[in-house]
Amino acid sequence: MENKIIFAGPVGSGKTTSISSVSDIMVVGTEAKASDEVAQRKSNTTVAMDYGILNLDGGMKVHLYGTPGQDRFNFMWEILSEGAMGIVILIDHARPDPLGDMETYLKAFGQSIAKCGNAVVIGVTRTELDPQPDLLDRFHQRLATLNLNIPVFEVDGRQREDVKQLLLALLSLIDPTTSRTKAA
Repeated sequence: MENKIIFAGPVGSGKTTSISSVSDIMVVGTEAKASDEVAQRKSNTTVAMDYGILNLDGGMKVHLYGTPGQDRFNFMWEILSEGAMGIVILIDHARPDPLGDMETYLKAFGQSIAKCGNAVVIGVTRTELDPQPDLLDRFHQRLATLNLNIPVFEVDGRQREDVKQLLLALLSLIDPTTSRTKAA
């Protein structure tokens, strides 16, 4: 298994932005002009993948892959997830049904999550648009109804420290000794 982490989630959840905020190389992306209902939310969208690298102390490199959020590009999800050691699911809190989106992506990536030993974390983005004191509790409660215990974080994908915290939590699920390893 290579040091590969997948970022998945709906359009606009911050996958490209999150990878860009932590990548130690210029992100390779496949952005195209949005031509459908996505254009109402943003001008460009990922159509194949985003790719970046995060260098950790000790010379370890983590390859970061962002999947397209549109369902019509879901054939890329399985391709990109092959060999992943963990998955970050980003959920846009400003969408109409963020809890439903979480369930959708957990189900869509279920086989990939199982293959990587259930190493998955959830980042909830755009929470500043509708701040709620019990926001993360609602996600934990929904996960409990699914018999899942997954770490959930409030994340601003523009903030390197937020995304690093999410990735370090994921890396500690993969290997508890990684919690001592820090992103450079």
